[in-house]
Amino acid sequence: MFKKLLLIVSISIFIVSCGQSSKTTTTEPGKKTIEIAVIPKSFSHQFWLTVKAGAEQAGKELGVKIIWQGTAKETEIEQQINIVQDMINRGVSAIVLAASDANALVGIVETAINKGIPVITIDSGVNSDKPLSFVATDNVAGAKIAADTLAKLIGEEGDVGLIPFVAGAATSEMRERGFKEGISKYSNIKLVSTLYSDSNVAKAMDVTNDMLTSFPNIKGIFAANESSAVGCAQAIRSKGKVGQVKIVAFDAAEEEIQALKEGVIQALIVQNPFKMGYLGVKSAYEAIQKKPVEKRIDTGVAVVTLENINDPEIQKLLNPIQ
Repeated sequence: MFKKLLLIVSISIFIVSCGQSSKTTTTEPGKKTIEIAVIPKSFSHQFWLTVKAGAEQAGKELGVKIIWQGTAKETEIEQQINIVQDMINRGVSAIVLAASDANALVGIVETAINKGIPVITIDSGVNSDKPLSFVATDNVAGAKIAADTLAKLIGEEGDVGLIPFVAGAATSEMRERGFKEGISKYSNIKLVSTLYSDSNVAKAMDVTNDMLTSFPNIKGIFAANESSAVGCAQAIRSKGKVGQVKIVAFDAAEEEIQALKEGVIQALIVQNPFKMGYLGVKSAYEAIQKKPVEKRIDTGVAVVTLENINDPEIQKLLNPIQ
């Protein structure tokens, strides 16, 4: 009986010691896991999936946990505010945010910062100087490039249209302003219509049709984001105006690239969303480590046309996830 009892005790000690050993090898005592929340404007576009890939690559390299959470649509502002609040309640180490509205997100962003959570904005910032860094395209400069590109395509004369996406979204407003400033340099070009797509392909198609009906002599359109471009291209196809109405568009979703190859879109102003996600997380990590962070990081743009689409550097930009 005694030998049997001794055997049971010995086995119990062995099991406990193994459990303790396993726990020690998987968790470093007293060390909190670094969690960085990355909150895009939506899940609905290829652009944001590329941002996610960049963020996850940085997280992997730095050994931190990426929490990816966003809304279904870019217009769901209240839902995005609630997501940020949830991340504050969770006590994440830092937040990387693409704000759906430059004004509406100010309060919750400043709440996070006041609670000691560093905030890095990417793509679309907020009207506050409290975020430690803004990692994004220079949208005003990029839209001016779009204006110059469209002007050359239409021989620097004629009527043009503009399709921004969400009124109040910083990115949309900057691209609208940049295009208007850029196109105003051309005395023989008239901007006759500015209509918002609400980042919705169907609505973009509708507003393009409205432009073409109201201003049948339009020679070119600037579509300021992916959904605006896809809807605009669909309208141009359905109206039989491929090649007659030139399109310059931001972003480089698969449908946009296909439209470029078909001659429906003539030029794409391509950002670097992978770099935004990557540098957003890297900047957040540096802030957590109390290291200095650059206040403004420009991730740049490139003009993609049929002439340069097969260049190695352009292909790398168009296909960052390989």
